Parts: sequence; C-alpha cells; structure tokens
Amino acid sequence: MTARVLVVCAAVLVALSLAAPTASAAPPVPKAPADFVALSDVDPTIIQEIRYFTPHNFTGDPVDGYRAPMCILTRQAAEALHRAQIGFLLQGLSLKVYDCYRPQRAVNAFVAWAKRLDDQRMKAEFYRDVDKANLFRDGYIAEQSGHSRGSTMDLTLVRLPARATRPYVRGQELVDCIAPQAQRFPDNSIDMGTGFDCFSTLSWPLDPRIQGEQLRNRVTLLNGMVQQGFVPYSYEWWHFTYKPEPFPDTYFDFPVSRSSLRR
Repeated sequence: MTARVLVVCAAVLVALSLAAPTASAAPPVPKAPADFVALSDVDPTIIQEIRYFTPHNFTGDPVDGYRAPMCILTRQAAEALHRAQIGFLLQGLSLKVYDCYRPQRAVNAFVAWAKRLDDQRMKAEFYRDVDKANLFRDGYIAEQSGHSRGSTMDLTLVRLPARATRPYVRGQELVDCIAPQAQRFPDNSIDMGTGFDCFSTLSWPLDPRIQGEQLRNRVTLLNGMVQQGFVPYSYEWWHFTYKPEPFPDTYFDFPVSRSSLRR
C-alpha cells in the first residue's frame, strides 16, 4: 500500500470518528457541603414521614428533587433537633418530620404547579377555601424557601408508642385538612387542629379559634423547639428554623439523597 493511500485512509478514519455520535457523560450529582447530615445519623428515634417523596402533598405528585424519603439538615440544626427530641421523649412523645432540607428544584416545581390553575386534584384536602390563583399573593407559594438553606424543617409530635397509619392511595376521597382529626387523612400526630400543609389561617400557630387540647399540643411543640434555639413561623404551626443559620443566604439545589452527602 502506497504512502498516499495510507494518508487517505487515515484521513477517512479521523473524519468518521469525528462524525460518530459520542455518549455524553452524565453530569455529576451536586454534593452538599460537609456541614449537612442525615438526621437519622444524628437521632434515629425521630420519626420521618417525608411527604414530598410521595404523592400525598398539595401537588398530588412526588416532588422533583426528592430521591429518597429522608431528612437532611445542617449538623447544627440536626443536633438541636436531637436535644429537643430528648425533652419530648421524657413526656412520652416523639418528633415526626414531614420535610427538612428542600432543594431549589423542588421549590421551582411548586411554583410551576401553582401556575397550572387547571390542576386542582388536591384542592379538597389542602386548599379547599383558597383560590389557587391567589397562592402567591397570599404567601402560600414563593420562589425561594428557607428550607433550601438547610436549617428549616416541618414537623409535629406523635404520642408513643407510635400508631401505624395507612398509606395514601392516589385517587382516594379527600377530606378537608381543617376537618376534625377523626375525619381527615389518618396521621399518628397528636391533634394540632389542622393537617400538615393546610393552606388556611387555622394553621397559624396561635390562631384564636384553636383552643383546648389542640392549643395545648401546639404550645407543647412550640416550647420544646424554642428552648433549643428554633424560631417558629407565624403562619404554619409545623414550621421551625434553627438560628443562627449556618447558611443564611445560600439556597442549595443538591437532591435529597444519601449520595448527596459527603462521607
């Protein structure tokens, strides 16, 4: 074979290799800073019912970014929650978390859902008396959430021994989250007056219409959390933020997954 032929063959092979499609490498999964931990590694006694991993939430679907039903928090918040849990255990109670760190992509999914006004699948349970068109105006949905900074969580109290609760089934009949506890979706939480993520002024921690045992239960949760450095949110009895926040100005977007944490 002549040198000229060899050169031509080599040029053809190079051209074919450039034209051939190449498999693109999957982008690396974003990692959490070393300050973030799995709550179960700090306190395995705290019950976890991560609602946004499931379709039982106000969107009706598992939420983008939740790849595992687990609570991730900054270490400072997790250790403070552990101290609060010790106090509650002495009262025959346990904390139960519904949501902890929330990636920005999940917040974006909430915003996109709120703009789809025709999607009313979960209205009968979570926002029966609220016009979905007003969710932004009324402050129920926002483009950023303190959860994405890693030191905010949504939680409740469960009396021990914890009762098992049946799972949510898509398409089941929905009951208003402000209905009496015996009527709404079963939750082994003590009675806080509304269900979790209830878009109603009755969810305000000290709404004057909440009285008796329901108010005492809210105050028990409030006192136990405040004693360990948590600050309540004025519009949701279940929402607390540990202060001072390690990342007060950073909104993270790594997924909720064990693989997001540094070993």
